Amino acid sequence: MTLVKKKWLLKLVPLIVICLTSTLVFASSGGDNNGASMTHKMTYFVLQLAVIVVSARLLGFIFSKYLKQPAVLGELCAGMIIGPYALGSIDLPLIGQLFHIQNALMPVTTELYGLATVASIILLFLAGLETDLAVFIKYSVAGTLVGIGGVIGAFFLGDYLAVFFGVATGFMDPIALFLGAISTATSVGITARILSEKRKLDSPEGVTILAGAVIDDVLGIIILAIVIGIAKVGGSGNNVDWGSIGIIAAKAFGFWIVCTALGLILARKITNIMKWFKSTETIASLSLGLALLLAGLSELAGLAMIIGAYITGLSLSRTDVVNELHHRLSGIYSFLVPIFFCVMGMLVDFSAMRGALVFGIVYTVFAVFGKVAGCALPALLMKFNLRGALRIGFGMLPRGEVALIIAGIGLSTGIIGADIFGVSILMTLVTTLIAPPFIVSLFEGKPGIEQSEDDDAQSRTIQLRFPHIDIANFVIKRLTLAFRNEQFFVHRIDSDFRLYQMRKDDLSLSMTLNESTIIITSCKKSSMIARFVIAEEMLELGEAFESLKNMSEVKKMSADLISGAVIAK
Repeated sequence: MTLVKKKWLLKLVPLIVICLTSTLVFASSGGDNNGASMTHKMTYFVLQLAVIVVSARLLGFIFSKYLKQPAVLGELCAGMIIGPYALGSIDLPLIGQLFHIQNALMPVTTELYGLATVASIILLFLAGLETDLAVFIKYSVAGTLVGIGGVIGAFFLGDYLAVFFGVATGFMDPIALFLGAISTATSVGITARILSEKRKLDSPEGVTILAGAVIDDVLGIIILAIVIGIAKVGGSGNNVDWGSIGIIAAKAFGFWIVCTALGLILARKITNIMKWFKSTETIASLSLGLALLLAGLSELAGLAMIIGAYITGLSLSRTDVVNELHHRLSGIYSFLVPIFFCVMGMLVDFSAMRGALVFGIVYTVFAVFGKVAGCALPALLMKFNLRGALRIGFGMLPRGEVALIIAGIGLSTGIIGADIFGVSILMTLVTTLIAPPFIVSLFEGKPGIEQSEDDDAQSRTIQLRFPHIDIANFVIKRLTLAFRNEQFFVHRIDSDFRLYQMRKDDLSLSMTLNESTIIITSCKKSSMIARFVIAEEMLELGEAFESLKNMSEVKKMSADLISGAVIAK
């Protein structure tokens, strides 16, 4: 064994001791908290949470640093390893089961799944905040076509494949319809996490994926309602209550369109009201509260909670408090989001895959092809190049918890059996695991769409060159203070580099330091305001530098300081 490996083992020893010590507490209950007091349940929940946090962070770090893969992949694997279908189910002496299987539909506890749901809301809320609204609107048509194409391609391939393999008797067989519905699902949270880490959420491909995921979710709800309606009348498809299904569709589309429109119209008025508190912490808390409120209303309207959270973030993305919101909520994001992906990994039941392994593998391959091709082809028609179309196709690929929930509904209602449920798990697992590496590699390199001359003409650049980097550092500090005095919200985006973003109402500009040159980039509307602020500050600095240059005592003061002649009193 090499010295490096020995050092790594020594580093892991304290972590292993902590985990083993924690699991000893489960001995008294044997890992089952059914019928226990509230205090006992909460204690059990906290100890479970400790193991999840440590495992998710550890594997996420290993995947990111050493395997050069997205951290989300490590967090999903952590859940699979420690979950109730794997190591968590081992009943050891004095330890018991770490994670007890609650039921076939939802193997984790209500507390854990509830916390994971809150984490998914925060994930999509911040994804909305990072989305460039102008770009989102510009590519909303492309996103709509991508969402529709992905649903159609995946549904028909999944349905016909079930008929071809003899799993279902015909296209309208409930089993075939359910396999088609399961393959349409998209778990945008995984893609959003990766794009956020790569800073590609506001790219044309990123906003097209997010817009497509919204359409995908709405259509998925409608398809699920149709499938359940057909299953209830024996699979004929002729006696379905199409009127009720139409109401479901209208309610889902109506809620999405109305809430998005109201959010975009009222966002600045809402933030102006929140500014009365004169506290960025209060503004961040109230904004998160709005996201949770709209997420709950979204679920009541028949959509996923994450859609409401994303609408809230998207609505606030053009306000001047967006960077403060992102900064204040980044801590809770970093803590909760890995828990969400770890819990999603814990839902994977490996034993259920053995029932129809051959069909499951073929179904998975076609599910990948159907979703990627179904989303990529409309993207090609919307002037994305092949690279951009593949980015969108693989970005829409992960199925995640959405497919598991749909499959769980089919299993609990008796429409599908354990073998088909296992096929769904296999497809979900494979698409969730293979998507992140493809997304990371595809988003490297050239843009996925040709930018028009009009797009380039919208940006204005101001460059201020200085003879020394120390002077540039001093000036950039003064400029950030000057913009704050003009009621701009100034946020330092990157801690490693001097990169700032300033926002005030609908005005936005960025400022960065490249060696001894300050570069200010803004749109045409913000450019004039920026020039006036910078010009005024440069005049004041010029006067200050000139007075400093004319001070005859500066050199004498420095000499006295070195010699010790000047004594502080």
